[in-house]
Amino acid sequence: MEELFTVHVKIENSIELKSAEGDSVVMIMFTGHVTGTCFEGFVREGGVDTQIIGKAGGRHSLSARYMLQGQDYTGQACEMYIENNGYIGEVKGDMLFRTSPRIITNSQALSYLNVDALIGEGYPAEGGVDIKIFKVKS
Repeated sequence: MEELFTVHVKIENSIELKSAEGDSVVMIMFTGHVTGTCFEGFVREGGVDTQIIGKAGGRHSLSARYMLQGQDYTGQACEMYIENNGYIGEVKGDMLFRTSPRIITNSQALSYLNVDALIGEGYPAEGGVDIKIFKVKS
């Protein structure tokens, strides 16, 4: 895998729906910034991670949706939409979870992100989590 960039998520606040009879939900609002070799920028207002937690701590899914604004590696201004879906389960080392990101970008230099297979990994960070985005090498 080739590491493309890291989204440094800063958790702002959250709201919860707890259910004694079934699944519970937490929605986590966040901001942050992005560093990496192909893109640098910030998380635009409105980022949210919705997590569904199974009764008695069973399955635990996450679905984050957010927009980035910044510059690609050529210096051109661009934006990205990321939908990042995954499951929190067995921890491997420091990694908290693995995801399957879908990216839509208006960067010509990064247009391959619109179709390439990508993997995201979440790691603990002060005030939030770091999401590393990787391109799967063929």
